[in-house]
Amino acid sequence: MIDKLVEKIRKTGAPIEVGLDPMLSYVPDHIREKAFKEYGETLEGAAEAIWQFNKGIVDAVCDLIPAVKPQIAMYEQFGIPGIQAFKKTLDYCHEKGLLVIGDIKRGDIGSTSGAYATGHLGKAQVGSQLIAGFDEDFITINPYMGTDSVQPFIDVAVPEKKGMFILTKTSNPSSGEFQDRLIDGRPLYEWVAEKVVEWGSQYVGSCGYSYVGAVVGATYPEMGKTLRRLMPKTYILVPGYGAQGAKGSDLVNYFNEDGLGAIVNSSRGIIAAWKKEEYAAFGAEGYADASRQAVLDMIEDIQTGAGLR
Repeated sequence: MIDKLVEKIRKTGAPIEVGLDPMLSYVPDHIREKAFKEYGETLEGAAEAIWQFNKGIVDAVCDLIPAVKPQIAMYEQFGIPGIQAFKKTLDYCHEKGLLVIGDIKRGDIGSTSGAYATGHLGKAQVGSQLIAGFDEDFITINPYMGTDSVQPFIDVAVPEKKGMFILTKTSNPSSGEFQDRLIDGRPLYEWVAEKVVEWGSQYVGSCGYSYVGAVVGATYPEMGKTLRRLMPKTYILVPGYGAQGAKGSDLVNYFNEDGLGAIVNSSRGIIAAWKKEEYAAFGAEGYADASRQAVLDMIEDIQTGAGLR
């Protein structure tokens, strides 16, 4: 799957992904009202509003980008109907030719990690049948429990030719409470990076990049520079662009000389673009068109700011 991701990035010229992380407050009134009229002010109504909102955005941007990254918590908050909306969103994105990075941040040990991996990347044995569950192409995972936690994901993902992005240096302000702590004179995130390289060293696609990637926030560009050097053949998923403050010029060191090696995420900066002043002219009815323009602006900013053209 890493080969497909690189191919799509090359084809679109857009090393970005749209984070489909909807909140009901992002959904225009006309979509919410229609869903509530049909299902009431219920979990089913909320899930329907989210699904219809997602569908409009995907239709508007699918020709511009290689991938989307739905954050499962935004769907789980609406219970079983929310999970159904999550699955409908994944399937629709695949129908539109997009790769799907499930932002699930799972991490446990042994059979538990194996079950998470089977549910999101693999196939469950049901009698004589093997059946895919959520069926993402990549997922995010938390390595806090070490190799016992990560290896079961690799064991499921690699035979399916799927991949993962391992939390390494995250974009949130308090990430340094643990990730920047020095161990034998080096920050913890560097030790994690070295393990990411080790875990992925045997699983490299024809593109030259590993199936095992890393999450490195755009909000710490100097650390990103160090981590790019430590992980030259690791694809980096980069959160923190846009709403969290990072811009294209902060991303120069996340890419390799081939112009590849990183995919940058923007969530509310795109899906809630219609609520921002610079896109207000689109209005609520044009929310999807506002998202499309925000994607085009992001592509331009990254290509120019990060020196990719």
